[in-house]
Amino acid sequence: MKPGQESQTAVMVCMARAVADGSPGFAGFSDPTAFALLPEAAQERVRRLRANSAPGLLERFSQAFIRGRARMMVSRTVAIDAAVHEHPAPQLVVLGAGLDGRAWRMPELRDTLVFEMDHPDSQRAKRARAAQLTQTAREVRFVPVDFTRDHLDKALAEAGHDPAQPTTWIWEGVVMYLTPAEVEATLAVVARLSHSGSRLVIAYFAPAWMMEVVGLFVRRLGEPLRSVFSAEEMRALLVRYGFAVVSDRGLFEIAADLSPELARATRPLKHLRIVVADRNPH
Repeated sequence: MKPGQESQTAVMVCMARAVADGSPGFAGFSDPTAFALLPEAAQERVRRLRANSAPGLLERFSQAFIRGRARMMVSRTVAIDAAVHEHPAPQLVVLGAGLDGRAWRMPELRDTLVFEMDHPDSQRAKRARAAQLTQTAREVRFVPVDFTRDHLDKALAEAGHDPAQPTTWIWEGVVMYLTPAEVEATLAVVARLSHSGSRLVIAYFAPAWMMEVVGLFVRRLGEPLRSVFSAEEMRALLVRYGFAVVSDRGLFEIAADLSPELARATRPLKHLRIVVADRNPH
């Protein structure tokens, strides 16, 4: 992230969800919070895309990229939503929340206390825009934190997180931007604060040729990629911190369960995986 600015990858991801929301090409997908959570400039880009208005070659390239991201985000979002829905918990912690809208769109969270953890610069902008939305979670608490420097356990404790109750953790768009050492440091905290019955959902990148393309793009946004894990490495890492893997699926496999069109569109994105793991009994 660039100092003083909200995360541009978070904005890009939210744009993709806004494009997919209500689109005929993504039947069954809905995220009515996405457009409202975007900054004005990004909202305007979404309007032009929906209107199929692309003045200039650069704009057409940008729109094609966002449409591709929209296909990816449909599969990613549906998979993570399902993991939350299937495993209710009294607490939900969203690590690196970005412009995530689950606390404002998921009725399954009506009895859940949601902790949104993110960099203060991103969180400041989101809180202002989220004020116009109707909350579906029982309560939302914003926890400003820099994952590379701050103590997550201290920040959560001050926000009222209860380690004696089960927690669902969503780590959706952060792991790939952290070093392996930073990933392990966060996992150690998550393990320490996870009561039996807790669940951890992680989106991560595995080694693949597409990593070169993705890496070049996000580096230009000031958020370079710093870690990749094979499925075997991720499983071993989670086991080391007391989690049992329930599922670990590639995006193409997830998309194939949704529609043939999505499967074809996500075939090249073999680097993105979603792992779901539950806390072993203490």
